[in-house]
Order: sequence, then structure tokens, then C-alpha cells
Amino acid sequence: MTSTPYEALPLIELMAEQLKVYLSDKNISQYSIIGIRTGGVWVAEQLRERLNSDEQLGELNISFYRDDFTRKGLHPTVTPTHLPFPTENTHIILVDDILMTGRTIRAALNELFDFGRPASVTLAVLADVGKRELPISANIVGKSIDLLPNERLKLEGPMPMKLVRHQKQA
Repeated sequence: MTSTPYEALPLIELMAEQLKVYLSDKNISQYSIIGIRTGGVWVAEQLRERLNSDEQLGELNISFYRDDFTRKGLHPTVTPTHLPFPTENTHIILVDDILMTGRTIRAALNELFDFGRPASVTLAVLADVGKRELPISANIVGKSIDLLPNERLKLEGPMPMKLVRHQKQA
């Protein structure tokens, strides 16, 4: 059973406006955008367009950095991380679709730092469902969503892109 979806594009518009203010307040004019595969890349592409950035988009695939790798195994279609720019001393906007436990972001930061030490990392997420297991929070949030204990949130897309609540499988 699913409920009414949240349309993603209006949330991304809101995120872009928040990012413009945030970057201005921090005096950051040069930055690179990296999306976490897969949903984070979809959101990052839309953000990049709304920020009028001509930078290439980076993509992180955190499969080998996950702490549940031994339990879940490796997905058969793992694609490599692609960062077409240096990360050393670069202001990075790290984008993901859904922030829940914080474990995906922890894995993404571990991988990102393997490529160099960024000047800063700004975390932007489409949705925050607030079920943290690690002390991680986003700088930019499209929407905070409270889930029932038996629900999960999934980004469907890429076009149309929408957040959909699903009942967890028993």
C-alpha cells in the first residue's frame, strides 16, 4: 500500500533557493556538486540546472563503503564513482535523496575523502526522515517527513521524480 506521493521538483526548487542563500552567507562562489548514486544523482542534476552551474556533475557510488556490505552483498550493476574535477580544497555540495540513519552519508564522506580533502562539504537532501543512528544532519533539506514505524520512503524517477511512502515488507 502506498500513499499520495510528494512531487520532487517543487522541493528541489526550494532546495536551490536555500542553497543560494547558504552559499552566499558562507561566501562560497566556486563549488562542485556530487550526487550519491542513484537518487542523489537525479536530485543533483536538477539542482545543478536550477543553480545555473556549468560544472560537471560528480557521482559517488558508495557500494564498497557501506557498513552493511557483508549482509547485503554487492549489487550486480555497480558503477564506478565518477569525479571529473579535483576534490582537494574544493567546496563540495553533496546531494542525496533521503537522509535516514546517516549511514549512507558516512559512507559517502569516507569515499569522498579518499579522493582528497575538500575545503568544505555541504549536505543537501531531498527528504529527511529523521531516524538517525549516526550524528549527521543536512544543511539543506527539501522536506522533513515523519514516517510510521512500518513505512519507508523511496524516490521514484528520474522523470517524473516523486517521493513515495511504502509499507515495509514483513
